[in-house]
Amino acid sequence: MNGYTLEDLMNTYGQDVWNFAFSICKNRQLADDIAQDVFLQAYRHVASFRGESSVKTWLLKITRNISYNNRKSAFVRKVMLVDFVHRAGQSQSAEDIFLEQEAANEVWLCVFRLPVKFREVIVLDAKYHLSVSEIAGVLNISEGTVKSRLHRARKKMTGLLYGEGQRK
Repeated sequence: MNGYTLEDLMNTYGQDVWNFAFSICKNRQLADDIAQDVFLQAYRHVASFRGESSVKTWLLKITRNISYNNRKSAFVRKVMLVDFVHRAGQSQSAEDIFLEQEAANEVWLCVFRLPVKFREVIVLDAKYHLSVSEIAGVLNISEGTVKSRLHRARKKMTGLLYGEGQRK
């Protein structure tokens, strides 16, 4: 894989992997766990990387798969609920406050309100600047579906940002 070490991959793509995981699961601790799992999987399966996509696209696809596997787990849903209840009474760290201020950006709040299938394409397009074909590869859907979801996601975002924003 072009001479990348695991440390190189983590330093180069770690934040992108974590951000994408967080955009799917909306939980910082779970995003931390998913990011670690992604790099473990990448390390274990480096021989299966055929170079048909960029390293970043490959890692984001692994991130998506692991994120969805975690979302499906009833255990994870219970842990997230317990974590939410447990943390509600705790004071926030400076890091938590900073991350929440970042997430408070109105655009991202709207992105997080989108259904996952629209949220994914918006994040991969706007944040990671992946091409339609790369997004199709990450999500395992056709390019036509990507284009359709992007169009619908942008339309929903416009409604959320301008339609609801004017009523406040």
